[in-house]
Amino acid sequence: MARDGDINEPTREFPEYPTGESLRARSDVPSDPRPAGPASPGAPARGLLWVLGAAALAVVVLLGVQATGLLPDFRNPFAKEQTDRSQPPLLKSIRDLSRYVAAEGNFQVVVDVQKDRRNVPDFLLNERTLFVGAGRIEAYVDFAKIADGAVVVSDDGKSVEIKLPAPQLGETDLDMDKSYVFAEQRGLINRLNDLVGGDPNRQQQVYQLAEDRITAAARDSGLTARAEENTRKMLEGLLRSLGYEKVTVTYTAT
Repeated sequence: MARDGDINEPTREFPEYPTGESLRARSDVPSDPRPAGPASPGAPARGLLWVLGAAALAVVVLLGVQATGLLPDFRNPFAKEQTDRSQPPLLKSIRDLSRYVAAEGNFQVVVDVQKDRRNVPDFLLNERTLFVGAGRIEAYVDFAKIADGAVVVSDDGKSVEIKLPAPQLGETDLDMDKSYVFAEQRGLINRLNDLVGGDPNRQQQVYQLAEDRITAAARDSGLTARAEENTRKMLEGLLRSLGYEKVTVTYTAT
């Protein structure tokens, strides 16, 4: 097929051949960058491990330096402190004792004391304390009170008779480690009074009442009778070991 020499159009058999200008234009067009691939999944984990390792190393180094004493001691500036400004004990007296403690009783008492006013509501003026008191009391024989002629030995030296003063009860010792306030109720006026000044001896009255109750219970418990029996057994064993065959112990009435 003949072609016209004046017509220069590209065909399928004869495509257009790029000229110098078209090549220059193509080179001026920037090429699209290739999309970056996904990051490696192990990179964040390795970074976190490096940070933790560096922090652990810093702590170990700091503790090591502090153990050597090169750094000052770091203390809590808000730590709780206790200051003891008590005065040294003062010895007031010394007393020689000649007591033989023959028995001891341990007691527990529940004290329920209420103080209120007539025709006044309890929520205004009321004071009720439930106190559990634990204490002990001793029964003893005072050998210093043995009168002259209280010890009589038989002519053959085989028997002895001793007259002792009757056992008596000591002072009640309230154990504050085992005693406690179980419950307490106070009216509004009582609470306001505590804020203003209060009564520092209020609890002392409850303690004294508990001691009185324990002392009364000890008198009725047969503690002195147990002290008589224990003292008699002690003297019989002691004097028989000295060669006396018969030992008689009696008590004088108080």
